[in-house]
Amino acid sequence: MTTPKTPTTPTETEGLSGLERYRPELLAHCYRMLGSVHDAEDLVQETYLRAWKSQDTFEGRSSMRTWLYRIATNACLTALQSRGRRPLPTGLGQEASDPFGTLVTQPEVPWLEPVPDVLVSELPDDPAAVVTSRESIRLAFVAALQNLPPRQRAVLVLREVLAWRASEVAEALGTSTAAVNSMLQRARAQLEQAGLSRDDVVEPDEPQNRELLDRYVAAFENYDVDAMVTLFTEDAIWEMPPFPGWYQGARTIGDLISTQCPASGPADMRMLPTSANGQPAFALYMRDTDGVHRAFQIQVLTMTDGAVSHVGTFFDTRLFDAFRLPQVYPG
Repeated sequence: MTTPKTPTTPTETEGLSGLERYRPELLAHCYRMLGSVHDAEDLVQETYLRAWKSQDTFEGRSSMRTWLYRIATNACLTALQSRGRRPLPTGLGQEASDPFGTLVTQPEVPWLEPVPDVLVSELPDDPAAVVTSRESIRLAFVAALQNLPPRQRAVLVLREVLAWRASEVAEALGTSTAAVNSMLQRARAQLEQAGLSRDDVVEPDEPQNRELLDRYVAAFENYDVDAMVTLFTEDAIWEMPPFPGWYQGARTIGDLISTQCPASGPADMRMLPTSANGQPAFALYMRDTDGVHRAFQIQVLTMTDGAVSHVGTFFDTRLFDAFRLPQVYPG
């Protein structure tokens, strides 16, 4: 998380007319803080509103980008005063679930959401910066951030992702450099427990990964559970908010799908490729009683050593609009 972005030269002449070009990176920043693409979009709008109202206070001592990030960070911290963290089921602290058990939803939990890459896709040309951008929004990292208190979260993102100096972070948050360094130390210790590494970031377009993803789609569209099982790592995890349970093991995931999935045979499921959190993803459409395939879930995949090691499955069909995907399968 420590590869810095290319710095922006401060300017006193940059006006507010060009603010839209910062929207993708501000959305990514607010998403890291909030864990919700919908909340992040609202906070970017709030950032622009605050910037417009306070444009007379912009003195040009820093870049317009830095000024906007300060506004966005403080807007997020204000919003988080009245909002709890957004977990995934694995973050609830309970044991892995029985795939044959009854599924019960918990819609009252503010679950973590994926972010469509199409909304945060304006990435720099520097390959190292591209990797850093993907790392900083991947599902496991954002889920780990949700375990940090809001100010620790802000400090870690500003220091580790945006590569701000401690003094800059202190000024933005209205605190001391010593306090920033202390919060960063505690936040790093918390994130180390998540076991994140750059090995988690893979290139889905590499031939071996593309072949794996093609087999994954074929297994689901053919409703071939045995084929699905062969695609997962032995200790793979499947979780699917708003269901609080999570499932571990390739065979366990196969049992879950064979007993709990409403599909009954080939052609019941159709999948469209997309991408989220810098990872491969699929929109799954389920055939309804009238024969129409309708939006059902978004799956975000983590691949490790040539197999699928984690699937975050999200049943909030509002996400299809955020992903700019149709509610009915277009085929």
